[in-house]
Amino acid sequence: MSQFFRVHPENPQLRLIRQAAEIVKAGGVIAYPTDSAYALGCHIGDKRALERIRQIRKLDQHHNFTLVCRDLSELGVYARVSNSAYRLIKAATPGPYTFILPATREVPRRLVHAKRKTIGLRVPDNPICDALLSAMGEPLMSSTLLLPGDDYPMTDPVEIRDLLEHQLDLVIDGGFCGMEPTTVVNMEEDIPVISRSGRGDTELFAA
Repeated sequence: MSQFFRVHPENPQLRLIRQAAEIVKAGGVIAYPTDSAYALGCHIGDKRALERIRQIRKLDQHHNFTLVCRDLSELGVYARVSNSAYRLIKAATPGPYTFILPATREVPRRLVHAKRKTIGLRVPDNPICDALLSAMGEPLMSSTLLLPGDDYPMTDPVEIRDLLEHQLDLVIDGGFCGMEPTTVVNMEEDIPVISRSGRGDTELFAA
């Protein structure tokens, strides 16, 4: 049965954040708020936790997970970023964007797109998420909390607990954080391409 932490959306309680980080590091799967919707998260190196997320969402082996990073310095560890791409990403972060970039060798192979060798990375604008990433000292492996057959991500942490309490180790209640997914920007080449329009403003990447 999952634990349930009510965390202040603007001033997260550090005691609860540290406990949440320990749950992730111990192999737990959590539901947590971001700046676009609730997401599922686990430790970057934990294959078993990754498979649990796949089971919850009924995902196949080709689904691309996202690395949720604390800042651009972390992003540079896991992706190769050109100067022009870096300037655009810097202007848009933190914010509700997922950037598709060429992956470095630091990314576990199971997270990299098999054909294109890319990885999705993002830096959310959410105090709870930021505090959790700081406590962990590394990115979260993450996927939007969108259940099979649903058109929109789950938004109510109490409903998340009631529905998934036997499949999650922790639900972080940070209040309503929206139900629109991120804007996905493919930055493999010099010219950014909008792969999905979401909460983030696409005008930042207009040619």
